[in-house]
Amino acid sequence: MTDEPAVDDAIDAPRVESLIRLEAEVGVLMRRAKRAMRIRGRMLHPDLPPGGYMVLTWVAEHGPLRASALVDGLGIDKGAVSRMVQAIVDLGLLERHPDPEDGRASLVSLTAEAREGLDRVARERRVRFSDRLSDWSPDDIDRLSAMLSRYNEALEGQGS
Repeated sequence: MTDEPAVDDAIDAPRVESLIRLEAEVGVLMRRAKRAMRIRGRMLHPDLPPGGYMVLTWVAEHGPLRASALVDGLGIDKGAVSRMVQAIVDLGLLERHPDPEDGRASLVSLTAEAREGLDRVARERRVRFSDRLSDWSPDDIDRLSAMLSRYNEALEGQGS
């Protein structure tokens, strides 16, 4: 046993309790988000592999891009990304094109089917989201968005 104080001893008790509640709520949010991603993926294509929806939304936002950019952006193992991209290509939701800057490399981009599917799923998601938050004012939603943005900025690059 050591005489050094526990890490929590350096933080006042009310703040520790607040941080514990925040960690718990973020955990719930993460589990819900993971479940929602699986459901959205199945809405897009019943055979989309786990994590495939996240890959498609990343490519939609940042693509066309190399698979290595997916590894960096999503923090997923290179081999797993390679297998997932191939599975999604096989489903007809991603396509490969030669990289004009490096003929040895290829870029992945969404197919028209994937783009239409993502748009459809996003519209359906917004309707459900609006229904679930029907008693929230736009100001409430904006305040939560601002706090989540602040939270994400505080944790950026921290691995937390």
